[in-house]
Amino acid sequence: MHQPLFRALWIATVISNIGTWMHDAGAGWLMTSLSEKPILVALVQAATTLPMFLFALPGGALADIVDRRRLLVLAQIWSLLCAGALALLTLAGLTGPLVLLAFTFAMATGAALSAPAFQAIVPELVPRPLLPQAVALNSLGINIARAVGPALGGFIIAAAGTPAVFALNAISVLGVMLVLLRWKRQAAPPTLPAERFLGALRAGARYARHSPALKTVLIRSVGFFLFASALWAFVPIIARRELGVGAAGYGALLGCMGGGAIIGAMLLPRLHGRISSNSLTVGASLLFALASLGLSQVRALWAAALVLALAGMAWIAVLSSFNVAAQTAVPTWVKARALAVNLLVFQGSMAAGSTVWGWLAGHIGIPATLMLAAAGLVLALGLALRWRIAGDMAGNLAPSMHWPAPVMVAEGATDRGPVMITVEYCIDPAQATAFTAAMQRLRQIRHRDGAISWGLYQDAGDPGRMMESFVLESWLEHLRQHERVTHADREDQALVHAFHRGPEPPRVRHLIAP
Repeated sequence: MHQPLFRALWIATVISNIGTWMHDAGAGWLMTSLSEKPILVALVQAATTLPMFLFALPGGALADIVDRRRLLVLAQIWSLLCAGALALLTLAGLTGPLVLLAFTFAMATGAALSAPAFQAIVPELVPRPLLPQAVALNSLGINIARAVGPALGGFIIAAAGTPAVFALNAISVLGVMLVLLRWKRQAAPPTLPAERFLGALRAGARYARHSPALKTVLIRSVGFFLFASALWAFVPIIARRELGVGAAGYGALLGCMGGGAIIGAMLLPRLHGRISSNSLTVGASLLFALASLGLSQVRALWAAALVLALAGMAWIAVLSSFNVAAQTAVPTWVKARALAVNLLVFQGSMAAGSTVWGWLAGHIGIPATLMLAAAGLVLALGLALRWRIAGDMAGNLAPSMHWPAPVMVAEGATDRGPVMITVEYCIDPAQATAFTAAMQRLRQIRHRDGAISWGLYQDAGDPGRMMESFVLESWLEHLRQHERVTHADREDQALVHAFHRGPEPPRVRHLIAP
């Protein structure tokens, strides 16, 4: 791709992600040396994923209202300090289970705060026609790191110990910092004042709640990742206990999983042209369930490597399909926050699953736990019947800007509110039921874009006169609502307006609380 800045950041990010996967391999292996309790080994995975559940949405809100470049630089500095401190403590023999979990949690916090910003800056680095290729390259980079990092980490652990792995993770951050510091970001000047932090948080959560397309992705994500987390949680302890391999063998096993993910990423373009995204996620989920079942029974290293390679192929197919669906389900203005919600659900499911499966394994054993997780993956496929994944679930989300500019006599009083908007329709009374059903889609759009309440009323003296009303917090929020209306929303609005029988368009009033 002939985009120098994107290329430089992509290379630096791949190196940094390799360092992160080396840390994950080192942390998992070190914990098996510090304690053989399954719950503590599984908590390493939970400490890696839980921060995304806690801080992804705040990170997304920050990415939408502050300078993303500065946010990313600060996050890299935080990761550098944490990784360096953990390396020194481990070298001095001061790292116990709680210290290891605490520093793993701290580094994952920095990643959680920066992850939405990393995803949101891609459209700033490449022209719009190249955006799909850029997203695909980012996915490929993640899987390259997934394949190389654990294997390299295992060899370094065997040769120089876990402190060396943690130190190299700290060094790997420097490339990303250098590229970000050299980036002369030129953001488009906003037409409206920036959202406040808490308001931006509410807007992101509200959008996820009222967007059917994004909600579909989130529900399907929970159904897969909650059960898929079991396999990830138990690979370190299976490698040490059941297979009897050392750190290098453990890293090679994770490398097989990453290698399978790379093969899967290379096959995905061909598969997408032949089968639907929904069918692809169903097939990949079944394959991952089979891999989880196989891992519960393997006793040979070669068999475990094969099983994990298949798991990697299935993993990238599901992860990529869900990521593409989430990217296309949200417009630009809320992209970082909506993707943060998607990350939140993904990592939260992984953290919760790892903790539950670790506790359960302490009572019934790892093989039985993996079999239960495999059964859960199969049962969760029932969600695909009701919530189907597709690339065009949300339609055209580009701003339509087709609403007329609202008139306000008191110029500059944008903080006044609350504001009530009313829209008066004249319809055929015989079509009242169909009109009410069509309005439900419009209700979702109003709530999604800022309305705190919505209602539809029928004139008691004239059944053909219907009044829609919705309330926003302030006049400024209503101005933002004008900018957020998309071409897909315009199509839904046209369906509603087709019921209108008046000589003039539906009458709109703007009412502000005194």
